[in-house]
Order: sequence, then structure tokens, then C-alpha cells
Amino acid sequence: MMRLALFNKGRLGLVDGYELVDVTEQLAGSGTPGAAGALHQHIETAARGGAAEIDLAHCARVPLAEAVLEAPLPRPGKIIGAPVNYLDHKAEMEYTTSVADLGVFLKANSSVIGPGQDILLPYTDKRTDQEGELGVVIGRTATHVSADDALDHVFGYTCVLDITVRSGEDRSTRKSFDTFTPIGPWVVTADEIPDPDTLDLRCDVGGATRQRTNTADLIFGVRELIAYTSSVMTLHPGDVIATGTPAGVGPLSHGDRVVLEIEQVGRLEVGVDGSRATPYEQRPGSRDR
Repeated sequence: MMRLALFNKGRLGLVDGYELVDVTEQLAGSGTPGAAGALHQHIETAARGGAAEIDLAHCARVPLAEAVLEAPLPRPGKIIGAPVNYLDHKAEMEYTTSVADLGVFLKANSSVIGPGQDILLPYTDKRTDQEGELGVVIGRTATHVSADDALDHVFGYTCVLDITVRSGEDRSTRKSFDTFTPIGPWVVTADEIPDPDTLDLRCDVGGATRQRTNTADLIFGVRELIAYTSSVMTLHPGDVIATGTPAGVGPLSHGDRVVLEIEQVGRLEVGVDGSRATPYEQRPGSRDR
């Protein structure tokens, strides 16, 4: 049972109480992991049956409070989103459809940031909302898997913020701006969470709670979501599925702090920076210019 994090310029750490145990060489090997990161490398190795046993006695330790945590998966192969996957969010947004009608969408993996970083607001005059979600990290290649077998393909779980501009473009555009997918603070391995459809979730913005739910209220639960998604596209180790957001989405403002807490998973906190935002009509290709 492990909580695995990236810290201090790409080192791979195992959370042990108030310390991070540096397991980079033991779990990711001595080679350079590349942009995908050491945890992604470990997940792929484990999927091939090559994961090593960990000998914590010979690993360096760093106080968790002194470590700089990074996105545990800085460049997932795919980030897959589940639109309108809670009934209360469907009602709040006055949607007539749900994930069952819409299917899933993709977000750019270049939109990932980690704990303590800032969401950059792109526009001064278009609302940008927070959406707190449970993230599922795929651990084994999945193609046309059944709901009964779906959890066998999960490596672990993490917190995901699916940031969204409320404008007219396709979802993949509105949700793929740089910094629009905060992930972290770590990945909790699947053996710690036998049932991901029973977790409390809360998202606060500026010290006020906006979203509170339990993943039992998902329209497509984790098992069903993996089964559906794998019927459309092959899921590979290190892919991330954002399972959808409940009611309570709302606008972000410069200086806000966004905190997402998920039971048994962790607490992800990021900032909001609107200092570089520009008017929507000044975007490249705007017909209004």
C-alpha cells in the first residue's frame, strides 16, 4: 500500500508518515525518466511485471513539509474527462444530456500542473470555473474490459481539478489551456481503496466550500466509466480518467486558493493567477477583432 509522489525536480517518493522516502532508483531505475516522469515509468514497468521490491532501509528520507511536491504524472499519455457525470451538476447547468449521451472527451496533457502551482486565467471577461474530481490512474492496458474486471486495470487514484472556461468552444478546447489540469498531491495505489465509489469529496475556493459529494452519486461509477471508455479507446498505463464533477462549480478570481480533498486520497491545493488574462475578443483568430 503506497502513496507515491514526485518531488524536488522529479524524484520519486513514497509517503511514509511525515516523510518522503526517496525510491527513485528502486522503482524507476537509474535511467532518465523523461517528460512523463519517474512515476509514469514505474507504472509502465509494473504493468510488464517488472516492479522491484522496495528496501526502505537504504533510501534517503526528506521531511514532507520541506519537499517541493510536483504533479505525480506531469505528462500522462491521455487525460480523459467524463462530462456531466453527477445528476446535481446536470441540474445546476441545465443540461439535457449526461455522460451516458455525451461519452467522454480528451484534455491536452500539456495542461497538467502540480500542488502549489497557479491556474492561469486566460480571459478577463469569460468565466473560468473549478471542477473538483476523483482521478483514476490506469495501471494495465485496457481494451473492451467489463465493469466487473475494470478495477483490475487501475494503478491508483489522485485528485484532479478540471478547470473550464465557459465559452462556446468544444470541451477539449475550453478545458485544455495550460495549467487547467492540476493533479496531485500524489497517487494512492489501488490496494488502499477497495471501492472508489464510496469516497467523500469536497472542493473549497477562497476558504468557502463550493462542492461536496460522495462518488457513490456518480452516474457512471468508476467501474462503468472504465468499461465504457475502454470500449472506445485503448487505455494505457499512466493514462488518467477524471471522473466528473458535482454541483457547485463557480468562477475563479485572481488570488483565489482552490483546495480539493478526497477521502483516503489526499488534499490538492493550488492558486489562481489572473494577471496575464486578456479580453476574449483578443484571442487569435477572433472574428470580432
